[in-house]
Amino acid sequence: MITDKYSISLFFPCYNEEANVETQTLKSIDVLSSVTDDYEVIIVNDGSKDRTRQIADSLVQQYPTEVKVIHHPTNLGYGAALQSGFRAASKNLVFYTDGDGQFDIGEMPALLKFIPEFDIVSCYRLNRQDGFMRKVNAFCWGTLGNILFRFGLRDVDCAFKLYKREIFDNIKMQSTGALIDTEILARAKRKGYKIKQVGVHHYPRAAGTQTGAKISVILRAFRELFVLYRQIIKDA
Repeated sequence: MITDKYSISLFFPCYNEEANVETQTLKSIDVLSSVTDDYEVIIVNDGSKDRTRQIADSLVQQYPTEVKVIHHPTNLGYGAALQSGFRAASKNLVFYTDGDGQFDIGEMPALLKFIPEFDIVSCYRLNRQDGFMRKVNAFCWGTLGNILFRFGLRDVDCAFKLYKREIFDNIKMQSTGALIDTEILARAKRKGYKIKQVGVHHYPRAAGTQTGAKISVILRAFRELFVLYRQIIKDA
């Protein structure tokens, strides 16, 4: 059912996602147009070296009022891509997911019913479709984040979240890497924003190559986590 109650920005970061970017964009348009007349889809191309840029530009030409694209000239990192998406969002609600197609964007409308009571809907993956080591890293990361920031969240880094856009006028965003989700949630929680958890389905990657599991990226994220903790305590 289409409603004029919400305006929604939906974005997803892409790095070498030529096999997925068109499908993700068209699915986003289809889902958003079923719930609101006031929406935008933002593709954040984080310095892709394949045909992601060309495909994204073609989609903007085909859907000039619905689709926008942000191009990073080089790969700046996951956090930088999310920052670009959040800052470019112009609607009252901001939803983001990844560009790899491991989530069903069709599950997004079900999150809207929580917005009157909550400021953030932070989802968790049901039957997570990742390898053993990624699951181990995620468990360690999530456990440490919950200890430091008292989140009580099952899946801090799940790339299926809905926010009230006003949050990003009131918090800092500094991380350019894997810490970004933790930083946003920690700063928002510190400001008193309310978070709701909801389970969503997770699917195997059908195309493209997974990134982000390099040991250097993981170690950097854990190091930055403690730096963030000190910053937030200092800012309080």
